[in-house]
Amino acid sequence: MAVIVGTSGWSYPTGRGTWNGIFYPAPRPAGFDDLAFYADHFDTVEVNSTFYRVPEPALSLGWLRRTPATFEFSVKLYQKFTHPDMYLKRQGASAWDVTRGDLDQFRAGIEPLVQAGRLAALLVQFPASFTADSDTHAYLDWLAGSLADYPLAVELRHKSWSDAAPATQALLDRHRAAWVIIDEPKFASSIRQDLEKAKGLVPGSQEPRSRLEYFRLHGRNAAQWWDHEESDDRYNYLYPATELAPFAAAAQAAAARRKVLMYMNNHFSAKAVANAAVLRHQLGESVPGEYPREMVNRYPDLAGIVRPSGLPI
Repeated sequence: MAVIVGTSGWSYPTGRGTWNGIFYPAPRPAGFDDLAFYADHFDTVEVNSTFYRVPEPALSLGWLRRTPATFEFSVKLYQKFTHPDMYLKRQGASAWDVTRGDLDQFRAGIEPLVQAGRLAALLVQFPASFTADSDTHAYLDWLAGSLADYPLAVELRHKSWSDAAPATQALLDRHRAAWVIIDEPKFASSIRQDLEKAKGLVPGSQEPRSRLEYFRLHGRNAAQWWDHEESDDRYNYLYPATELAPFAAAAQAAAARRKVLMYMNNHFSAKAVANAAVLRHQLGESVPGEYPREMVNRYPDLAGIVRPSGLPI
């Protein structure tokens, strides 16, 4: 099985944490395609824009055309299904009600990726306010069951889910859904996870619990996680190679039995790109593409791992 590494999102054109002038050129030359450039360096990306709006099929088709046939997309589920308070605020809606019609609309939007065999996973990410109780168990059971025909990954952030880990795992196992392993600043209410879980099998069986293992590394910027001027500030964190190494080892162990997806979400100033390149190197994979000299100078761990722009192959 493969370990496939990428970043959460590829387009960060504005703000203090922009990728322009670091990973992407600034100013951008005419006709520059950021997704095509990204796909020269990685084999997968996690699409976050689908969290904010349901994609049109034409948009998914456009992603396919701009990337190689081997490139895969993990798609984040629309916020209406996971963040009702955010949905109500952003949409100005007065009531929250998820229907089969909502699911069908989202399904239609990602169907081109499915038909092309390039949907790596559907990510269902819940906020820290989504705590484990009978109602949330029932809702998660319904939602995962409704989406079980996709490779499914579920991210839970509140400790109540890990406090009742056997029940949580059993719920996800029923739908062959991966329990996303996350790295983030830890607070009293934060979920607790063990990297050994990545090796987990159904007790008494040699079958994996899910079709895949899914890692998301958000950074460890505890000081700005909740208290920040801009939302991107919380992702202003660069992992040293020593902090990435345990995740590389866990991913390699999990890959003996199933496909592994790893996404860096510490996207501030393209730190996710730098860490993803280092992670690929730690996994023994090639690190393709050229990296701007400015980026190699900014992130010295890349030296000797990536090929700076302008150097011969």
